[in-house]
Amino acid sequence: MLAEARGPETLGSAAPWEPSNAGEDIMDQRMRHNQWSENNQRKPSSHKSCFLGLETKPELIWEDWDLQSELTKTLVLKNKHSKLQKLHVRPPMSKFFTTSISQIIFISPGTSVSVPITFTPLQRCEYEDSIEFQGKEGSFQVCLRATLPCPALEVPDSVLLPLCAVQHSSHTTFLLRNVSKLQTCFQWECSSPFHLSPERGSLEPGQECQITVAFQPQEALVHQQHVYCRFGEEENQADSFCIVLLQGLAKYPCLQLRAPGGKDKKQLLNTELQFGSVAVGHSLQKRFDIFNPSPVHSSFLISLMSDDVPLLGSEFSCDKSRGEVAPGGSLQVTVTYTPAVVDTSSVEYLSIKCKGALKETLLKLTGNCIGPNVSLSSSVVDFGCIEEGGSVVQIVELFNSSSVEAIYQWDLDCNGHSVFNIQPASGTIHPLSIITLKAVYRPTLPIAHHRKVACLILHREPLFLDLIGTCHSELQKPVVLKPEHLILYKLHWSRKQTPPDPHDTKQHVQSIHPDQQEVFSPLQEQIHQGRNNDGDVSKMEEYFQSSLGYVDRPSFGSSSFSPHISVKPSELLFNHKTSSSLTSSCASSQSVSITNHTRGKLSLTWTEAQDSPFSVSPLSCDLAPLKSTSFRVNYDPKQLNTLHEAQLECFAYFKENHHLDGQLLCPPWSVVVRVIGHSFQPGKEHFVPSCSLRPPRVVFPALSVLSYRTVLLHNTGELPLTFCLNHPSNSTLEDSVSVVPKCGLIQPWNHQILTLRATSAEDSPRQGFSLHLQLNASKHSKELVVVCVAEKLRVFLEGDGSLHFKATPVGSLTLRSHHIRNLSRLPLCFKWTIPEPDQQLICVEPDAGELQPNESSIQAWSFNPLEEKAYTFKPTLTFWPIQTPGSNVSHLTLTVMGTGSKGFLKTKTEVLDVGEILVGSYRSIEVPLVNSSPCTVSFILSVQQTLLDEEAIHDLQTVPKDVKLDHERGTVSSQSTLNLQLTVRPHKQTQYQWIISYQTLSASGTVLSPPQAVCRVLAKGVFPTLKVIDVCSGGRAERLSKVHLWKLFSLDSFNEHLLSDPSPLELTYKTSTRHSTRSSPSVFTQTFLDFDFSAAPLHSDPSTFMLMFHNPGSLPVDWVFLFPEDQQIELEYWAETGEFSSTELYQMKVQENRLFSISPCSGTLLPGQQRAVSFSYSHDFTGTDRFPVVFKISHGREILLNFQGVTTKVDRPCLYFASKRHVFTSVSIGDTHPPKQVYELHNGGAVPVHYEVDRTMLLQLQVENFNHPLLDCLRPEGIVLPGETAMLEWIFSPLEAKVYYMDILIHVQDGDSTLVRFEGCGLITPTLRSTNQFKSTDWRNSELCVQRQPFPNQAVFLSEDSISLGNILVGSLSSRILYLTNVTHTDTVRYTWDQQSIQLEVKINPQQGVLHPGDTAVCFLTFTATDYPTDYQLDVICQIIQETALTQYQDALQRWEEEKERQQVEFTITDKNVLENQIVLIDKLQEPVGASARKGPALRTYKTLPAICARARSKTEAIVCTKLTRAERRAQREAAKVWRRPETPKPSLLHLGITAHSHVPLDYVTHFPDQFNRQNRYRQMMLPHTLKPTTISTHSLSGLPSVTCGPDGDITMEVLTSVLRDILEDSAFTESLSALASNPQTYQISETTPTQSPVLPSSLPPRPFPTALSQAASQPPVLFSGIINAETKQHNRVESQDTTGSPIKGPQRENTQHTRHVPADISEDVLLNTIQNLMIEAVRGELVLTAHPRSVNLPPVSNR
Repeated sequence: MLAEARGPETLGSAAPWEPSNAGEDIMDQRMRHNQWSENNQRKPSSHKSCFLGLETKPELIWEDWDLQSELTKTLVLKNKHSKLQKLHVRPPMSKFFTTSISQIIFISPGTSVSVPITFTPLQRCEYEDSIEFQGKEGSFQVCLRATLPCPALEVPDSVLLPLCAVQHSSHTTFLLRNVSKLQTCFQWECSSPFHLSPERGSLEPGQECQITVAFQPQEALVHQQHVYCRFGEEENQADSFCIVLLQGLAKYPCLQLRAPGGKDKKQLLNTELQFGSVAVGHSLQKRFDIFNPSPVHSSFLISLMSDDVPLLGSEFSCDKSRGEVAPGGSLQVTVTYTPAVVDTSSVEYLSIKCKGALKETLLKLTGNCIGPNVSLSSSVVDFGCIEEGGSVVQIVELFNSSSVEAIYQWDLDCNGHSVFNIQPASGTIHPLSIITLKAVYRPTLPIAHHRKVACLILHREPLFLDLIGTCHSELQKPVVLKPEHLILYKLHWSRKQTPPDPHDTKQHVQSIHPDQQEVFSPLQEQIHQGRNNDGDVSKMEEYFQSSLGYVDRPSFGSSSFSPHISVKPSELLFNHKTSSSLTSSCASSQSVSITNHTRGKLSLTWTEAQDSPFSVSPLSCDLAPLKSTSFRVNYDPKQLNTLHEAQLECFAYFKENHHLDGQLLCPPWSVVVRVIGHSFQPGKEHFVPSCSLRPPRVVFPALSVLSYRTVLLHNTGELPLTFCLNHPSNSTLEDSVSVVPKCGLIQPWNHQILTLRATSAEDSPRQGFSLHLQLNASKHSKELVVVCVAEKLRVFLEGDGSLHFKATPVGSLTLRSHHIRNLSRLPLCFKWTIPEPDQQLICVEPDAGELQPNESSIQAWSFNPLEEKAYTFKPTLTFWPIQTPGSNVSHLTLTVMGTGSKGFLKTKTEVLDVGEILVGSYRSIEVPLVNSSPCTVSFILSVQQTLLDEEAIHDLQTVPKDVKLDHERGTVSSQSTLNLQLTVRPHKQTQYQWIISYQTLSASGTVLSPPQAVCRVLAKGVFPTLKVIDVCSGGRAERLSKVHLWKLFSLDSFNEHLLSDPSPLELTYKTSTRHSTRSSPSVFTQTFLDFDFSAAPLHSDPSTFMLMFHNPGSLPVDWVFLFPEDQQIELEYWAETGEFSSTELYQMKVQENRLFSISPCSGTLLPGQQRAVSFSYSHDFTGTDRFPVVFKISHGREILLNFQGVTTKVDRPCLYFASKRHVFTSVSIGDTHPPKQVYELHNGGAVPVHYEVDRTMLLQLQVENFNHPLLDCLRPEGIVLPGETAMLEWIFSPLEAKVYYMDILIHVQDGDSTLVRFEGCGLITPTLRSTNQFKSTDWRNSELCVQRQPFPNQAVFLSEDSISLGNILVGSLSSRILYLTNVTHTDTVRYTWDQQSIQLEVKINPQQGVLHPGDTAVCFLTFTATDYPTDYQLDVICQIIQETALTQYQDALQRWEEEKERQQVEFTITDKNVLENQIVLIDKLQEPVGASARKGPALRTYKTLPAICARARSKTEAIVCTKLTRAERRAQREAAKVWRRPETPKPSLLHLGITAHSHVPLDYVTHFPDQFNRQNRYRQMMLPHTLKPTTISTHSLSGLPSVTCGPDGDITMEVLTSVLRDILEDSAFTESLSALASNPQTYQISETTPTQSPVLPSSLPPRPFPTALSQAASQPPVLFSGIINAETKQHNRVESQDTTGSPIKGPQRENTQHTRHVPADISEDVLLNTIQNLMIEAVRGELVLTAHPRSVNLPPVSNR
């Protein structure tokens, strides 16, 4: 897009540029800028255009011009035309552009002409003008413009940003180019979420700048924003701008966790990542993929979800903390689990937060830490008895049954300071492996030796091994110590927990026998059992006590018991300077004290080592009971600058009575003193230590109990090192943490297992404190951080300790999840306690369990209310540490609230009417179930079906359910809607009703409530139905009345069958299909009807009939008429047999000659739609034709129609009977005036037919009925003209109340006689036959009398094609209004009421008229009943002729008459071939019968001139594909010379049926008293036949303006018809007319002509009151009563006028009497004429019948 600044006003001939208004819309400004830039600032184009064959530039532009200078440019015109061009030049109109070329120039073909144009500016502005060239073929202009440079920037119209995630950003760039020759400053105006950079700047001419667009959406929307770039020469004058549309689409990011490396890429990872069991100190890695299924880049953050930082740090680590995943891509994340504490479970939650995502993903990490599991092959090693100075070796095995490597160390001096030695003393046991150790026994003194050695296992409790052996010398042979002695001693110790004294030894020995060894074996079980029974001393504590110098102390810190012996100090340091509690000295000897805590005298013996720098003096002594003694430990190193370490061993045993009967009751004890020292001289640098401490940080459980931890100190150097513990100065910490051993020496590449003991305290520093291990007695040390903080148990309850249940139906169950989380560092056990009364209402699963540190547990709570009320519960959560069951118990209370309520369902509409559904099909609907209750409702649905059109069926199980629910059970949340899918499939045509009921369910599915109706669904199963609502005829049968047509086609029965249900057999094929191999296929229906096409002579016009089909239902209907060939399967040629029956041959003849045809044969009718179907019967062969046609409705009825028609010979009379059975209207017996009834006789031949009723049969009926004329024919004989219908009048007068069957023979002259059966019923009741409405056995229902839709090609539309006057009085007058509407849009038509069809009782005005396209004419019908009761059934015909056809006929007739006149007066005597070339004129009116059959010479009798023009010839038949004979060609030539007189255009006919029942006054008053006053009885007596009745001038009526057809016209017609009918039938109105007759005469009737009547305006027809005097009866009147006779006498005095309007002369006395008694009739006629005039004015639009009545408010009366 090119955006430029506005230039100054343009000078020249063009209109000045107008700036936009201040309030102009920005988009309009943008459009103005674009338009201005395209029209005024466009660069000069080098493209040339061609105008009138001349090639030239469309414009000349001057740029970079200066004032006071003349600039000339040349316009070149090149002639590309092949002719010389002459051009008139119109120079520029302004003075700024000039040219010196002449006004007329000539350009030869292919040459060019240069036109110099000079531009002379006067001021600094823009100029515009044009130069025009005028040629022979037109003119063209070349635009001349001078422009000024202005700032212009080129930017794209729109910029599309890359797809971006919410809270992310995407970028793109576009170029901003300065296309002007000025330096331009720009500044962007932009708002979030778009950002442009740089926002402002300056561009040199032609310079480009790259603009960066940043898109940072905060919502997932389609973002569009117009950003404005204001620019100008200076930054503060940037009044121009350009617009760029920025578009960006933002979407929410989404991340999924998937298992890596799986074959199924779509397999999502569970919410938990389990590491399983991992060895302590080792690591395990597991991976998962972060997959991005969204179309946008997604960034994420990974963090551990913890409330606080763990003291040991997290045992889980992730290699990625943040990242970004491309759309459809994945990123692998590695999680490492490094456990530190054995036998603990670790739980962490990894939070993956996707920036901009709707939710956060949590991944649970779990793992278990496992340690080694080491066991000894034996807990006791018995070396037996050996001689002094000897040694014994035993094998001991260590087995590691775990998958973790085990590090062990024996707490035993293996350098000669002990009589026992185990090799190797330390090492590593591989997983699931065994190592073999050698145990050596080298005694130095003849005593029994026993020592309990601890095997330290890293991260495990120590293992203890009892080493026993006995040394004998030649002089001393102590009792041999055996393992059973240890067993007996431990059993005794576990029972008594007191040391065995010599005084009570005998008592204990009597209770324990050595033979019971097998009972207490194996030794491990006994020891373990003893420990369980004791339960006070663990292995760790036992090791600690022995390391501290206590032997067999039952419990630490116990005041009740004391150890057997003890030594202090247990550790000695030589030449070490420490701040610890260890005894250290620079001297060469230190003292050690041993205390005897027993009641017996002990002997103490130290083990002496050879070549050891450490020695003890004295080596042995006796110690009295409860006494102490001291020993000196000497350090005398033999080598300088070395490190030394030893464990000095001392054995103690009872001095006296220490055995009884050879059985030792108490084994000896041993104590150990650990000593270290170095021989480094002062100033000598000690060894530089190289070691590692694992782990460097020790965390004790956050529980105030005695706990233990192990640490591995590993010497990683090649030199030995010593260590000793330096305690901090804080004595509290010293008491809380103990370390054994506190000192020691570690050989190169060896290790020392340190054991820590501590009790966590709440006041301990959370960051812990440091323990320093001094290494090599130097400044080097190793720091060990110890954390022993005691914490209170913390458990987090979701929802701040409250749980709310939504409203729950009574008896139902609601589930709710609730989270609890362990926030402490201790694993917990928890248990929920619910009060017993509340246990039936609420429960929780699981109600107990364990929670690891930082672990969350989901509790499933259920609420089951029993009453409709609000509940509040307070269950208690009890939890305690796993390590101390039953102690440190804490409690939390959870408040649980819920409400019990009753739920209910309803639908938005209680009654849902589905409408009509095709039987056999289905329809799915949605029934919205609305839960407006406060609780969720679980329900089960049931449906009760009822057939409303049938009787109730008691056994509902036998009725198939025609409705199906998509699900019968379900749950609807509170204030929610569930759309229930309902499928309705009716199986029969009836009205269905389904009542949908529901029952509420409990959580277990138990029904809680009785059925409750929620909705009533109505549907009607229907079949497709059609109905014939109208019929018309044409061709030969066009004069048949609609009543007659209705009988011929049996349309009453046809409609009845169409509206009935099809049989199952008819639904064999639901749609039309070819199903038979026979040419006469079988049918699947038992319904047969006759379609009678009447009769006509041979070669006459085809009889055409049109039926108007109407779809009265609500379903589309597919229908088809199937001929036999349409039902036959098309077979291959080889399958045809070629054998046909006579019936098949006849049907093939009918089909091949198309005797019967239907158009269209098939179609579809939408609901309410109408369609006309044409039936045609061709009269090509004489005889009676019958043809079966199947009428098939898809999914509906199938009816067999028997088409039949009669074709007679031309000279044979044919009286066609539509039915040989006629039923008379029922007549009451004793009726003195039985009505006249008619029977139609139709002449279907070409000659008049003389008929005669057999009077003999009538006389025989009279004789058989007591000489009573049962049936009388008023016209027993007569003549029926060809194509006409005669009305045979009958009087049926029954004697008995029964049904009479009367067979009457009707003879036809020169034809066949026909026997017709007449049926009539006599009624015994006095109820008149006509009290019921006229039964339409002969015609359609009255509701279909109004024609709603015209037939095809029907030019005029009749408002009513049937008028039923109902029950009327004899001699009465009835009026109706008819409307004729021209429904065409182009043709003008003339209408004429056929006088031959109008009976004497009917009068229609106007009788003829003209209808322009769309116009409507008003016709008044007056029906006057005769004086005898009659059942009227009349047919009135209206002829319609198109004006164009009539005009063509008149023109052709005029030409024919002119030719005839010319031939009569002109002749030529020189033409020899006149007889061959002349045209023969034939006047059909004068042509005798049979003239058309004359040939040749008869046509040559005329002597006329040749034809003047060829247009007078008749059209010649085309000869196709046949070779004519000579005679045929000659006949064609003769026929071409014949010019027949033009025939009158054949009119189309409209039939108007009129029905009425007239009654004598006595019967009418008796049976219709409420209608008697409404009848306007005509009281005119018949006048002499010499007087002609006076008629209304139809000329004025025919000249009335027509009414425009359309909806307004239809409404007007309906309203006027109703108004007139209501006025004439108003009893009060009739009574007012009677009252008017008694009023005095108000005016004198003048003897003037109707044209002189002053009552009506000149534009309207004269008042039709003379019409009352124009009806003359053809028969003498029949008088019934005296009242009528009196009236007759009055009317006999009335004189009338003739048609010319001249008065009839008579006595003045009679005229005077006429004026006295005529006012009532005159008033009636005047009023009728007035109403008709008003209606004509309303149709014209001059009168609005529905207008609101106006009232005039008179001014107030003045006092003056």
